[in-house]
Amino acid sequence: MAQTIEAFVGKSLDEAKISPLHKKIVGLIAAGYFFDVIDFTIFGSMVPYILQSKFATGAEVAAIGSATIFGMFIGTAGQGQFSDRFGRRFIYQFNLLLFGIFTILGALSPSVTLLIVCRFIAGLGLGAEQPLAFAYAGEYAPKAIRGRILAIVHFIGGACVWPIGTALALLFGGMLDSPDHVWRGIWLCIGAGALIVWVLRFALPESPRFLATHGRGQEALAVLSKLGIAGPKEPLTEDAASNTKSDPFGVVFRLFPRRVIAGMICFTAFFGIAIGLSAWLPNIMNAKGFSITKSLQYTLAMNFAVPCASIFMMYALDKFGRKITSICAFLGAGVMAMVFSSAETAAQLMVAGFIMIFFVQVAGNSMQIFASEVFPTNARASGFGWASGVGRLATAFIMPAILWVQSGYGLTTVFVCLATLLVIAAAAVTQLGPESKQIGLDEVAAPTG
Repeated sequence: MAQTIEAFVGKSLDEAKISPLHKKIVGLIAAGYFFDVIDFTIFGSMVPYILQSKFATGAEVAAIGSATIFGMFIGTAGQGQFSDRFGRRFIYQFNLLLFGIFTILGALSPSVTLLIVCRFIAGLGLGAEQPLAFAYAGEYAPKAIRGRILAIVHFIGGACVWPIGTALALLFGGMLDSPDHVWRGIWLCIGAGALIVWVLRFALPESPRFLATHGRGQEALAVLSKLGIAGPKEPLTEDAASNTKSDPFGVVFRLFPRRVIAGMICFTAFFGIAIGLSAWLPNIMNAKGFSITKSLQYTLAMNFAVPCASIFMMYALDKFGRKITSICAFLGAGVMAMVFSSAETAAQLMVAGFIMIFFVQVAGNSMQIFASEVFPTNARASGFGWASGVGRLATAFIMPAILWVQSGYGLTTVFVCLATLLVIAAAAVTQLGPESKQIGLDEVAAPTG
């Protein structure tokens, strides 16, 4: 029986050697992801400056953060439908343009209301970036090192960002006398950087896996040729998945409901802590008596745990597997959350915080890479997008809830709640799907007609 077009393309990519184009694709994907992550990770470092400038009250700052999260939810969930139907490349470019323009406009906003609107629209583009980054890179990566490549994308775009973002806030805070200029200058810098990457990413080719499952087999073979992969020696056939007209939303919720619901739970735990807690962390330490500068310095020290976690993942994901790495790290994060809540001195805070952030990042990003692999090509961005989108939406409520619980019940209660959520997430990882370590994407979830 003749080989199908999508089977040939999938096998060729799974067994390919890394080419210069592979490196270029991974680099450009990681660069866009960098500006996605730096935007929401640096927000916590900007909060004290926004409050100090008296541009916004504490409640208004929470509204600014929540507006971004709501935009991210819509962007994350919605992009899957478009990119699974019309292609990764166009949606990938559009979201970065939208994010860059409205981040700059937000930095120039004369009022809180306009800033909230701009952050919501920027969030639409911001939310679409992450699921596409992992889906896009994963579809190009050889199966034997796919975990390592996705960990490299995270290291460049999602890990180094944390200390760099905090350092950027310290740099602007040291250079500029006005707190108002500090937070505006940071967002101007991020928006401009995103637009530069947007221009560079016009060189990205479409995903061959997407092309092969949407009736564009010859275009897929042309991209393979640019990757240094030889064409087929015999004619290829087509089947129902070679030009699929299926509804990605229907594929996800009809065929993989358990996986997407488990993903929603995991992303809620990961984003709720990684984004929700980090947004208030400098302010929490500031309230404990540390100056804004000291709080940011301590946050910077703790955030070096993120690239350490990413380096560990480069080894662990292809050695031990996504599932066991994520489960163990979620449980470890829950334990360290309780340790962190009882820390009192600066040294205790930094050590406990470093270990807690390390576990949270290993757990969440191992899970997120896993979630990007367990849906078929014609619904991959949708499945990941809906799981991630609901997690982001939950974070919009977790951010103000952290402040509310802390004010009414104390900091220890906050961390008890977060630790409980982490344990639930560890259980949910077991329901995400079969282990995908060194397995072809089509073996994890074959394309459907």
